[in-house]
Order: sequence, then structure tokens, then C-alpha cells
Amino acid sequence: MSEPRLTHLDEAGHARMVDVGDKDTTRRVAVASAALRLRPETARMLVEGRLPKGDAIATARIAGIMAAKRTPDLIPLCHVVSLSGVEVEVDVDVEAGRCSITATATAADRTGVEMEALVAASTTALTLYDMTKAVERGAVVEHVQLESKTGGVRGDWHRGEDS
Repeated sequence: MSEPRLTHLDEAGHARMVDVGDKDTTRRVAVASAALRLRPETARMLVEGRLPKGDAIATARIAGIMAAKRTPDLIPLCHVVSLSGVEVEVDVDVEAGRCSITATATAADRTGVEMEALVAASTTALTLYDMTKAVERGAVVEHVQLESKTGGVRGDWHRGEDS
């Protein structure tokens, strides 16, 4: 198998936006995750809606969805993708002091939606941090990662299969 080619670099090594014009439109789905580690007391306040800034989970979910839609504005060389859906789930384990975030981005397009899912997951985690920092500045955003992707020329990929 040949060494993978860096598609965002031209022959001279300069950054470029990949031309996807000749690619077929296919259904693309990507799932990304992130986590926020915090004290159990803070997690309890989060779940009970007792944080000074209000309903942090609803706010963070909306922030993640909005961020996915703005990915090309945030990440250089990303294409504008016609997202057909973005879902963000936040699961809080109070005793463990952990918020687990899962973001799913879906589109029928010529390029994947991995970056949209990753931006949604990370922005959700950052928003949760922002909403909890009045109570706990030491919370930690961690483990932002792609979990799976389907569709496209390279086919499906799932974490654990080759990493």
C-alpha cells in the first residue's frame, strides 16, 4: 500500500483547498465525542439546573449545533457542507463528575462531515466549561475524538478498528 498523500498540500507543499467537484454526492455521517471532567458537586448542580448561568446543557447543545454549521469559518480549508442534521447528546455521570458529549453530523455531499462533528463536540464541551466556570474553574475538557465516519470514497471507519 502506498503512503497516504496529504491532500491539502499541492506539489510544492503549499496549502490548498481540495477540489471535490468530481466526487459523487453520497450520504455521510460522522460521530465525534468529547468529555468535561468536573467535581461531582458541580455535576450535580449542572444536572439540577442550579448553575448561575442557567440551563447549561440546553445552551451547550445549541452551541454545538450552531458551531457545526460554522465549521468552514473556523477551520481553514474546510468546505461548506450542506448539513442535513446535527445531533448533540450530553450525558452527565454525577458520581464520576463527567459529562460525556456525543455529536453526530449528517449530510449528502461530496466531502465528509468529520470536522463538523468534531467542532460540535468540542464546542459543546467548551460551552459546558463556560457555563460551569463560575462554580469550578478547574474543570477539564478532554478526549475530543472522532468515533466513526461512514460514506465517501475511503468508506467507513470506526474507532478501534485501526487505531
